[in-house]
Amino acid sequence: MALSNATQVRSFNPLSTTPQRFTNPPPSSYAFFPFPSLRGCACKANLATQTPSTTHNTLGMGTRSGDLELSSLTALSPLDGRYWGKVKDLAPFMSEYGLIYYRVFVEIKWLLQLSQIPEIIEVPSFSEDAKSFLQGVIDDFGVNDALEIKNIEKVTNHDVKAVEYFLKQKCQSNAEVAKVLEFFHFACTSEDINNLAHALMLKEAMESVMFPIMDKIIKALCNMAKENAHIPMLSRTHGQPASPTTLGKEMAIFAVRLSRERKELSQVEILGKFAGAVGNYNAHVVAYPDVNWPRIAEEFVQSLGLSFNPYVAQIETHDYMAKLFHSLIQFNNILIDFDRDVWGYISLGYFKQTTKAGEIGSSTMPHKRDLTDSTVLRNMGVGIGHSLLAYKSTLQGIGKLQVNEARLIEDLNQCWEVLAEPIQT
Repeated sequence: MALSNATQVRSFNPLSTTPQRFTNPPPSSYAFFPFPSLRGCACKANLATQTPSTTHNTLGMGTRSGDLELSSLTALSPLDGRYWGKVKDLAPFMSEYGLIYYRVFVEIKWLLQLSQIPEIIEVPSFSEDAKSFLQGVIDDFGVNDALEIKNIEKVTNHDVKAVEYFLKQKCQSNAEVAKVLEFFHFACTSEDINNLAHALMLKEAMESVMFPIMDKIIKALCNMAKENAHIPMLSRTHGQPASPTTLGKEMAIFAVRLSRERKELSQVEILGKFAGAVGNYNAHVVAYPDVNWPRIAEEFVQSLGLSFNPYVAQIETHDYMAKLFHSLIQFNNILIDFDRDVWGYISLGYFKQTTKAGEIGSSTMPHKRDLTDSTVLRNMGVGIGHSLLAYKSTLQGIGKLQVNEARLIEDLNQCWEVLAEPIQT
């Protein structure tokens, strides 16, 4: 075997291999514009006549993409497929459904807030029955409601406006609320609704899902530290034997590091804004000049369990998100350190791995055991999928463009100074 391998290596020439290329190269009709004769050139590429690649059929995939329904096998992201069972607890918060739900939540809560402002006489205080009705819309909101909003969005081509239209339709059945339907989304820009919805999504996801699992990890490491505090272990620095330590102490290091980062995460303020189109309450003041809108906005944001950000433009700056995500990255980096150390301990034989009947650690080496399964390459569809989405969005945008030649000429006619170059030449 050794001779065979050596012979194979000596005879291998990477330059002699035939390169394998994609079977769907760019159409030869693509034109590259020769400068400066732009006026006479023509792009012959016709997107409508391009024939899609049928390479997938040669791979045994006879089903066209249009025939595939979303399932755990057809999902582009492994989170929505192979690993759905492990991450589905996040779905009520971080999914498209979650975003729509929290938009509905914010819109209804804002209408209720308006009913408590005496100066807005058009929205009188709601009766208990009306309040109960509106709360019921929130409590009973389900997937079918979200699908209805998505259908409205197909017409509006605006996701937040679709929520507003949905609520106006939904609340027509209540005579009291029906009188003030036009006050849904009052004085709001889309970002007023979105930034609060995103903040609530993050807050609930962290508190309901992420913090509990982080605490379980830290507790597991604390237990390992205590249970193995008496077990001596050879240290290694620069990969070489060093002064002894204990296995428990090494586990305690990670428990402390993760605890520190967990505390940092819990102290991040989740912020929200509600100051209108450019952050100045312009429309608010014009409509009701006697209302203290900054105070109303602060009370409203805080009533949702968020901290108020008074200094904003159209959007909430999202600095808190950057801080939260970087703290999450740091927590994950510490876990990577832990994983690498444990991998090294396993390679040294310091840990054995328990096995289950029927489990296979390697397709060809039956003695192997893997701690987890492979995830990285299964994410290819995520990156390529985002690219495909961007390409289709680009085409959609191109299709909406209309040249305003009059404005182009006007711009040129206002800048006679550009003739200085040819004159001096």
